[in-house]
Amino acid sequence: MKTNPRVFVFIYLPLIIHWITIFILTSLPSDQLPSVEIGDKVNHFLAFFVLGFFLNLTLKYQTKYPSLKKNILLITIIIAAGYGLLDELHQLFVPGRSAEVLDWVADFVGAISGSLLAEFLYRRFYIFINNFLKV
Repeated sequence: MKTNPRVFVFIYLPLIIHWITIFILTSLPSDQLPSVEIGDKVNHFLAFFVLGFFLNLTLKYQTKYPSLKKNILLITIIIAAGYGLLDELHQLFVPGRSAEVLDWVADFVGAISGSLLAEFLYRRFYIFINNFLKV
C-alpha cells in the first residue's frame, strides 16, 4: 500500500527529521554544542516531547503493522523511553558528555507529555485532521 503523501510530509517526515536531529546533537562533543539559554533538562524534555508527539501520530497513521495500533500510547512511551536510555548510554562514548539518570527522566516525561498531547489533539480534532490529511 502506498503512503499518503500528506501523511508522509506532515507526520512521518517531521519525525524522521527530528529523530535525526536528536541523534546528531547528542553525538556532538560538549565543546561543539550550540549554546542555548534554557536548562539541560528542559532541552531533554522538549526534544522528547516532540519525539513522543510525532511518534504517536506516526503509529496512528502507519498501516504496515496494525497490531501497533492497539495501544499506541504505551508503545510510543516504550519506544521513546528506550531510545532515551540508549541515547544516554551512547553519550558515554562522546567526548565531554555523560549519561545522567535525570536526563533520561526528562526524556521519559517529555515523551509521555508529547504523546498525551497528540492523543488529546487527535481525539479533539479527529475529523479536521483526517480531512486535512485526506485519510
